[in-house]
Amino acid sequence: MAAEARRNLTGMNVEIAHARFEEWQPGPGPYFDLVFAATAWHWIDPDVRYAKAWEVLKPNGHLAFWTALHVFPDDGDPFFREIQAVYDELGLQAADWPRPGELPEYRCEIEASGLFEVVAVRHFDWERIYPVEEYINLLNTFSGHILMDAGKRDILYREIRARLNRRSDPAVRRHWGAVLHVARRRKTR
Repeated sequence: MAAEARRNLTGMNVEIAHARFEEWQPGPGPYFDLVFAATAWHWIDPDVRYAKAWEVLKPNGHLAFWTALHVFPDDGDPFFREIQAVYDELGLQAADWPRPGELPEYRCEIEASGLFEVVAVRHFDWERIYPVEEYINLLNTFSGHILMDAGKRDILYREIRARLNRRSDPAVRRHWGAVLHVARRRKTR
């Protein structure tokens, strides 16, 4: 059962529910103007995500979600191609190498649901420099690294630290790409 709380944040009535979206059961209306997910939409069961969002949205309500992944511009930091050899030696994830603007879109999936009309799909790209330990902390937030065998993760992180600490500026330049999808609820299923 979802633990629910009502809070007043800057004059807005906000309901916070702690539950998996697939299992969450909303109370009686009014329903919502917006369903929003940040870097989590892909984790929701595809057979449930659009139907559930449609059910809880008001007529003409909106679904918005974004994904954020590593992208690799031509002038990107060579560290990532170099460290891939360590991932390979440890039998870990093979890297995809999408360039900025090449991240997958869910436009066709949204339309195929028959429940939403795509209003906008936008790509965003940016660069961030991470000092060594900040980069390791970032990796510790990624599912693939969290689930990694602890021994392999220790070897990988030791090698990352060693390689980055040999640089004159011990940091890594990572490029991010994000895709924002916004869709309007159709009136009928």
